[in-house]
Amino acid sequence: MKSLTRWLTLCSALMLTAAVSIAAQAPPAPPADNMNLVREKLRADKKLLVAQNMQMTEAEATAFWPVYDAFQADLAKLSDNAVTLVTYYGNNYRSMSDTAATRMLDQFIAIERDRAALLQSYRPKFGAVLPPLKVARYYQIENKIRAILNYELAKGIPLM
Repeated sequence: MKSLTRWLTLCSALMLTAAVSIAAQAPPAPPADNMNLVREKLRADKKLLVAQNMQMTEAEATAFWPVYDAFQADLAKLSDNAVTLVTYYGNNYRSMSDTAATRMLDQFIAIERDRAALLQSYRPKFGAVLPPLKVARYYQIENKIRAILNYELAKGIPLM
């Protein structure tokens, strides 16, 4: 798990840098290609981290990776929504209206609700290819990654 901690620290630094630069920067926004490169690198590194920490048999891994890839694709859609929300906030927090704040809060809650629904919908899919202990381990890894990224991101986002 030491590699997990190191990886999370590196990822959090990269994501914080990317997210804060998006949120804090006035137009024009950074090129989408740069953000996409950072995200692709993080996805590849995350997959390696999961592989190193899941302790799967070859048969488990063969069945797991297609489900993982589908889950990550669905999770990326939620992440895109979150990046859009953070970007909007970064560009508008100094002059946020009550209406805009309400709309942003509704969007944030919707993203969190959709994330919980996604986790629930994939639980039986992961359960079909891994034993319960390994499914729980995978969800734990996902949760740790998310917690550290959220912590690092939160440090760079000012209050309204």
